[in-house]
Amino acid sequence: MWDQRFDQEDYLYGTQPSQFLAAQTDRLRPGQRALVVADGEGRHAVYIAELGLEVSAMDSSGVALTKARKLAAARGVAVDFHQADLRDWPWAPARYDVVVAVFIQFAEPALRAAIFAGMQRTLAPGGLLLLHGFTPAQLAFHSGGPPCAELLYTPELLRDAFAELEILRLEEYECELQEGTGHAGQAALIDLVARKPLADATSA
Repeated sequence: MWDQRFDQEDYLYGTQPSQFLAAQTDRLRPGQRALVVADGEGRHAVYIAELGLEVSAMDSSGVALTKARKLAAARGVAVDFHQADLRDWPWAPARYDVVVAVFIQFAEPALRAAIFAGMQRTLAPGGLLLLHGFTPAQLAFHSGGPPCAELLYTPELLRDAFAELEILRLEEYECELQEGTGHAGQAALIDLVARKPLADATSA
């Protein structure tokens, strides 16, 4: 399905980062290790690589990754792209300083819980999680996202799922998206910015 969706000359969601990720630029530092989850055609991975981060990105679509590599080359940045299914991604413990997950709402609740747990596991102590998606109010709009309420995020769901992290921002709101043809028009969105606590220095 995703190969078919991405199989077009233009970039389905454009080549610029989401408004959410662009707004988090001040939280990112050159040299940080970052993982971008299910990044499709690479717009977020390429953007943070331009900021000087050491970026790995994964997606299940080979078509999307071909376009992502082309975008990285055009922008003159290096990204370590991987073709992989999130069901099989290893989530190496404490490997990344930043994990970015933007509009990854294709996973049924059980898989979503495993992905959320994996993102927390792969964050290094003090690492930052940047998560962005649609709320159930998106069902009233036609600007993208799954037509299924159980795949959408509520503040309560995210607060519970990431209870072990320090929540720096958790906000739902509406605004207009202009992200290619895939996300265009008024949308109901939610942002989560959270930090993994530093390990207790007094613990064994």
